Amino acid sequence: RGYRAAQIGVEQLLQGVVGLEQWAQGPVVAEQVAQVDSKDMDEKVWCRLAQRTANALAQPDVHAVVITHGTDTIEETAFFLQSVLPSDKPVVLTCAMRPSTAVNPDGPQNLRDALSVAMDPDAKGVLVVCAGLVHTAEHVQKIHPYRLDAFSSGDAGPVGSVENSRVSWSVLPLPCTPPAWAASDWSTDRPWPQVEIVLNHTGATGAVVQALVQAGVQGLVAAGTGNGTLSQPLTEALQLAMASGVHVVRSTR
Repeated sequence: RGYRAAQIGVEQLLQGVVGLEQWAQGPVVAEQVAQVDSKDMDEKVWCRLAQRTANALAQPDVHAVVITHGTDTIEETAFFLQSVLPSDKPVVLTCAMRPSTAVNPDGPQNLRDALSVAMDPDAKGVLVVCAGLVHTAEHVQKIHPYRLDAFSSGDAGPVGSVENSRVSWSVLPLPCTPPAWAASDWSTDRPWPQVEIVLNHTGATGAVVQALVQAGVQGLVAAGTGNGTLSQPLTEALQLAMASGVHVVRSTR
């Protein structure tokens, strides 16, 4: 209660990292691409972020890119960037579980750790750094609403850790896979297809699917229980949606 996200700009965030100029191994250039509560992240911000990140990575004097991001959707942005960026230079996302007004905010330390990872010669691809741990974009998930160590990589585990600005790797990260299209070619004015997620659960019906089809949805991701199981009513509704031309992909919640 009383907390408002996206109130501090990137320049002010960098000022919170004590001794940054003496500690960094090169100039740190800041750019404010967006300032939005991450729960409100959308494809337009994603497009701008991907374009600016790709442009920075293409510069020969740029070693890495560090992105500050809210915790609620950081895993989705990381996965998106890992899927579309054409560079093996590191892109490191970081965040804060406590606001900057807290008695002991965690943001400055997370940002310093992210910069340490970005400067490490073995860092590649898109990574997420929080609470001293380094996660890959493919596996990271937010698993707790308020704990400082709110992120996990599940069975895969984190690929590294940061202590006193030193990075220790348990598994060397991999570079991004070159995409079939370039982020620099995107237009933020070009609408993306409308894709929604529907969940299977006890008592799940096809009512949500029917409503989304009537609203003009173009794609559906069905997040099933267990190993992707779907109730019979939900299955029938999705089959009807496919028959009407909606693309459907089944996964597990």
